[in-house]
Amino acid sequence: MIFLFASLAISIGLQMVLPFPYGLVAALAIFIAFPLFLRRRYMNNMRGYGGDSETRGGGFFGMGSQEGSTKVKYVCLVCSNKHNGGDCPRCGSKMQRADF
Repeated sequence: MIFLFASLAISIGLQMVLPFPYGLVAALAIFIAFPLFLRRRYMNNMRGYGGDSETRGGGFFGMGSQEGSTKVKYVCLVCSNKHNGGDCPRCGSKMQRADF
């Protein structure tokens, strides 16, 4: 809430100092850029989706693309063949389930 009021005060101050079109553009830029900056900072602190989480191993639900991580295998529902994805190499079926 403090950040919202701070950005509002800065925007009003810029609108008083700058002429009409420039003040409005600056105020809109602050209202758009400031929350994006705060979100990126908080997500980087939580090691969530923001920033370069793939290089830190954050990734989707904490399952980053790390060395030694388990890969998803798929099992064909027609012939029960295990494969890496796409069509089944044995029977060509597209019906499959994930096997972790």
